[in-house]
Amino acid sequence: MPRVTKRVVLHFPGFEPFDAEAHRLRYQRSARQSATAWEFKSDVGPLVRTRQAAHFDVDCAGSDWQTSSRIHVFDHDVLVGALNRRPLVRRLAGGFASALHVAFSGGLCSYFRHAWRFGLFFLFPFLLAGLMTVAALVVAFLPRALDLSSWNLLWSVPLAALLVRQVLLPVAAKFHTLHLFADWEMAVALARLDRPDFNRWLETCVDGAREAFSEGADEYLISAHSMGASVAAHVIGMLIERHPDILAGKRVVFATLGGAILQCALMRPAEALRARVGAIARAKEVFWFEVQCLTDVVNFYKTRVATLTGHPQEKQPSIAYIKVKHMLSADRYRKIRRTFLRVHRQYVLGPDVRASFDFTLLTAGPLPAAAFASFSRTNMPAL
Repeated sequence: MPRVTKRVVLHFPGFEPFDAEAHRLRYQRSARQSATAWEFKSDVGPLVRTRQAAHFDVDCAGSDWQTSSRIHVFDHDVLVGALNRRPLVRRLAGGFASALHVAFSGGLCSYFRHAWRFGLFFLFPFLLAGLMTVAALVVAFLPRALDLSSWNLLWSVPLAALLVRQVLLPVAAKFHTLHLFADWEMAVALARLDRPDFNRWLETCVDGAREAFSEGADEYLISAHSMGASVAAHVIGMLIERHPDILAGKRVVFATLGGAILQCALMRPAEALRARVGAIARAKEVFWFEVQCLTDVVNFYKTRVATLTGHPQEKQPSIAYIKVKHMLSADRYRKIRRTFLRVHRQYVLGPDVRASFDFTLLTAGPLPAAAFASFSRTNMPAL
């Protein structure tokens, strides 16, 4: 198997309140874990910011190999921050409005048709918030229900407010309810493309991606985690639309990790996104594979993205199936396995043991990224 000595990575993270430096620090921690598990050396450099994006360099070396990677980070912390800084009432209203849009634009039915667990993931924060709202209203208007004097609202309404502040909001925070509300607002925005701030940000990402592809390398890897897969599909699709020859002569790999392109693409207004998925699927320079996990509820397990976005005639992305428990120690897996967002993040986190998939090896190791599409427990990476 040929070795990669120079790689350019375009990384599109998932929906998290992390800026580029926070992603770099996470990557550094994960690289240390991978280096320990696989017995190689890793050095993660400082973050360098440009007008379009940010990047950092990673140098890894084993006994008979050395690979340098430049990782461009297309984080959307500026959008996450704007959504999360709004007053509580606006965040709730925006989230519920997004839920209604998903439901009435065909997304909800499609989720349950193609990945019923993702459908439950969609419903979870809204059902939880709805139950909490009902609980607060019941306490607030309890005197009316008991036929007591309206004067009793003087104690029941403050009691309801205390319940919200001391009990319900901490429970909502534990389950990342408001964060998930914002996630669905972004999903709708990426489907409809009707928010100028999101569209301007996508244009900035296109400029950054074009800059990244102008650098020399043996291999160009587009890695996209979760919501980042929809962002990557937009950005790379727009780049191909505007510069049809930009990938010519390059070896390009598109790896979607727990990808959620269908989160946005299954909504009827997402015509532009579905067209861009088709453009990527048709690009002969691009090898596309997905990494999926059965115990991760936030991905479309065993689905065919190109087909479900209206391109059944194109080559479908390969699928590599992994198990999170094979990447972690038994003790660590026992601690995280019931926390669905933590399980979903494992695609981009470091391992405790050697496994068929390793994010650091994919993005900074000596093996061609496409090889990770075929690795398994019986066909492990060999450094």
